[in-house]
Amino acid sequence: MYHIFFIHSSVDGLLGCFYTLAIVNSAVMNTGVHISFQNRIFSRYTPRSGIDPANQKCGGRKKTVSFSSMPSEKKISSASDCISFMQAGCELKKVRPNSRIYNRFFTLDTDLQALRWEPSKKDLEKAKLDISAIKEIRLGKNTETFRNNGLADQICEDCAFSILHGENYESLDLVANSADVANIWVSGLRYLVSRSKQPLDFMEDNQNTPRFMWLKTVFEAADVDGNGIMLEDTSVELIKQLNPTLKESKIRLKFKEIQKSKEKLTTRVTEEEFCEAFCELCTRPEVYFLLVQISKNKEYLDANDLMLFLEAEQGVTHITEDMCLDIIRRYELSEEGRQKGFLAIDGFTQYLLSPECDIFDPEQKKVAQDMTQPLSHYYINASHNTYLIEDQFRGPADINGYVRALKMGCRSIELDVSDGSDNEPILCNRNNMTTHLSFRSVIEVINKFAFVASEYPLILCLGNHCSLPQQKVMVQQMKKVFGSKLYTEAPLPSESYLPSPEKLKRMIIVKGKKLPSDRDVLEGEVTDEDEEAEMSRRMSVDYNGEQKQIWLCRELSDLVSICKSVQYRDFELSMKSQNYWEICSFSETEASRIANEYPEDFVNYNKKFLSRIYPSAMRIDSSNLNPQDFWNCGCQIVAMNFQTPGPMMDLHTGWFLQNGGCGYVLRPSIMRDEVSYFSANTKGIVPGVSPLVLHIKIISGQNFPKPKGACAKGDVIDPYVCIEIHGIPADCSEQRTKTVQQNSDNPIFDETFEFQVNLPELAMIRFVILDDDYIGDEFIGQYTIPFECLQPGYRHVPLRSFVGDIMEHVTLFVHIAITNRSGGGKPQKRSLSVRMGKKVREYTMLRNIGLKTIDDIFKVAVHPLREAIDMRENMQNAIVSIKELCGLPPIASLKQCLLTLSTRLITSDNTPSVSLVMKDNFPYLEPLGTIPDVQKKMLAAYDLMIQESRFLIEMADTVQEKIVQCQKAGMEFHEELHNLGAKEGLKGRKLNKATESFAWNITVLKGQGDLLKNAKNEAVENMKQIQLACLSCGLSKAPSSGAEAKSKRSLEAIEEKESGEDSGKL
Repeated sequence: MYHIFFIHSSVDGLLGCFYTLAIVNSAVMNTGVHISFQNRIFSRYTPRSGIDPANQKCGGRKKTVSFSSMPSEKKISSASDCISFMQAGCELKKVRPNSRIYNRFFTLDTDLQALRWEPSKKDLEKAKLDISAIKEIRLGKNTETFRNNGLADQICEDCAFSILHGENYESLDLVANSADVANIWVSGLRYLVSRSKQPLDFMEDNQNTPRFMWLKTVFEAADVDGNGIMLEDTSVELIKQLNPTLKESKIRLKFKEIQKSKEKLTTRVTEEEFCEAFCELCTRPEVYFLLVQISKNKEYLDANDLMLFLEAEQGVTHITEDMCLDIIRRYELSEEGRQKGFLAIDGFTQYLLSPECDIFDPEQKKVAQDMTQPLSHYYINASHNTYLIEDQFRGPADINGYVRALKMGCRSIELDVSDGSDNEPILCNRNNMTTHLSFRSVIEVINKFAFVASEYPLILCLGNHCSLPQQKVMVQQMKKVFGSKLYTEAPLPSESYLPSPEKLKRMIIVKGKKLPSDRDVLEGEVTDEDEEAEMSRRMSVDYNGEQKQIWLCRELSDLVSICKSVQYRDFELSMKSQNYWEICSFSETEASRIANEYPEDFVNYNKKFLSRIYPSAMRIDSSNLNPQDFWNCGCQIVAMNFQTPGPMMDLHTGWFLQNGGCGYVLRPSIMRDEVSYFSANTKGIVPGVSPLVLHIKIISGQNFPKPKGACAKGDVIDPYVCIEIHGIPADCSEQRTKTVQQNSDNPIFDETFEFQVNLPELAMIRFVILDDDYIGDEFIGQYTIPFECLQPGYRHVPLRSFVGDIMEHVTLFVHIAITNRSGGGKPQKRSLSVRMGKKVREYTMLRNIGLKTIDDIFKVAVHPLREAIDMRENMQNAIVSIKELCGLPPIASLKQCLLTLSTRLITSDNTPSVSLVMKDNFPYLEPLGTIPDVQKKMLAAYDLMIQESRFLIEMADTVQEKIVQCQKAGMEFHEELHNLGAKEGLKGRKLNKATESFAWNITVLKGQGDLLKNAKNEAVENMKQIQLACLSCGLSKAPSSGAEAKSKRSLEAIEEKESGEDSGKL
């Protein structure tokens, strides 16, 4: 049943706001004011994602349509808009500690002094809350009432908020029908509370805000006649100059709406109408709410506000006031703002849209990984049938295929060479002989573009179908064109691994067949490398298992050095007899079978040898395989059809954006270490790796285009966002937002999602925007990014078209946070902590090998492992507890936590009730006299956090050393493991199981040791941040120069202690 209220409110001095508010009474678990269409499920989207439906964690979420951002609604663009909305009132759900939820109609008194609700059993004077009694307003489910409510899981985080009031910080817990409405109430209340001791005259003089003063200046500069009025055409052009993303028709419509409300019909625009139109068209409500939140309820940011935002939300380190002022000077639009050092809503919006707030980590836009590892330790950007720009069945050969691939950073390309006329080798699609390319022209283009996008080695996969004379022509041409770039050094038998990309910089490596080196012949027979023909023969009923032989000349054989093509037999034979410079090619079908049957063996094989995977010959439309399936097995060269766009190519392109787009990506250490255990099919936690929790809030979209292939249905779209996680099977997941009806310009989603990622180094996130009311085509845009390249905080995602091009001004606004589930993590990515529900602590167990000597060594490690996990978990839980008491979500930073805590520890006369005291270089807080019970509880939680952090810092090295010693002692038996097993009677599967368990134990010990080391580094950094935050919040007893110097020495002592310990270990 839907309840619709039409509310008209006109308040003197409030911009004459008129609201028609439709409130639909919906279930509390929904995230917007909406209607559910239960017969339309989003499962039709599944084919686009490439994710197994069994791995979807969201199930069959029903289509919902949100009216929270209908184009006809008046946008919130100022505090007065929020106040006007609150005075008009709306229905909110009141949550009680007894798990009961009541619908109540809340309003703000016209004198702005009290909040009232009805119906209520109390008399009217008691069913109210004085604004002066409000201590704090919290957004989200961040009070005991919400945490303990039995229906909490059904309440949307973004729609919940709490009002803490009275000396005991009692909470009034409310749920709005949409995130928009919750933001309005939170922003409005915070504004009122922050100005409770000041005269509220802001509504009297709204035209004198910095923003309006700037707009007046802009208008006056364009008003050449100085009449205070200009032609509508001129006004439209002026607004388009200020905001190029706006459509002309939308601007004209807005002017007509404003003039109609004033009952005037004219083609001229006044200054007031210009300012009003600009504010309504160019104010993004979600950015306005964010600005008010971080500016402490001002309508602009100063340098200190911006510094806190960058440190606490955006994860930026070493930020200074001068850097913030520089940002303000570059992005603030008004001259007054640039001079006075403040950033208003328009400048802040420009900053958030700038490359500085891109979701992609700028460090990964350059080569950032170790490039000195063996070639087999990297994923390599690879192309299949590079000469094609259409499908492989009928597509013609085209030189642009090579240009495109090389410009995209491809480091492995294919040349399918056949005999041509006049003794000139050619490249052609043998299914379409009408067009061909001369071999010489192709290698000249390759030589020109080989190192434009990357200076690391280029592999030429040579498909040789030429006669001996034309093979010699190929050799002559390659030597002449490539010259010294050709890598022909013979591999050294004394080495065990391939050279590194760093050593092979600007070298061209030929992959192909090779004549036996022990036979002094000028030519000989080798097995054919023709993959498609081989597949056809295998599928033929007459196929007898024999391979076709071809003739190879010695000159071409000698060009092949460290990429000699050999046939795969089985892993046991390969591990015994294959040379490190030999490479096997697998068809998609064969590689899939091996990956399913022998996942651990495939990973171990790829630690030393290169594997190349090529698409099935059955893909006559040149569709692409899922590269993730083979990257999970460690396969380095997964060849893709670059000419075929779609989800699989999106994954490939997104993956190789990292490491400067150089075409080489270092694999996770667990897939490189000589002794380590990893299965590509793992369904749970990876041993020695701490799972991370990815928190993604999809806030809004900007300027979504109509799907290109959509049939005529006007320009209206109903967008929704699907988030896909790709990685190991345990990480693959997919969730989607609600649908926003008929809004392409600025649809507001305001939905938060959580994903546990067990192996972050192999994970990717793909954002896909689709039209839920499509005809013919639903695809709007997508963006794919490696997990390791995510930047935390508020970010704009630049969306790409179906063919992979960046679409100008088309973005998705999101908030990203990465937290630790149980310690470890990445300090550079805001290493935070979160408790994933209250459950029994899990310990990573060591496995029994079956060899007493070795098992006794590993048993010694059991106790240190438990100590390491306990120390990490205890510290994380203590941090989460203090955040909960501060009313902050787990994704909040400790600096945010201390800032919130400090507001509770300030007395009525604005002096601190506690002071910072450094004890043994750790920041303790001591009460200055008697303090209330509420403050005692918070100080107890703070003390516990310091104690647990201190214990970890002081004990971590000792415990880690015990773990490392056990690891070293175990590794001494690595070479003799098979002999010891044979003596004990282990053979066959039992011996393989013992080897696997040994690798598991070594992986666990190494991983847990690293996690403890990272946790210590995190704890040390936390102590520094806490001390700095306490000083900046005024919690120091004596803010004199002597006290500051002492505090500096304490910080330096922590740093020196840490660096000294590290040096000692080295």
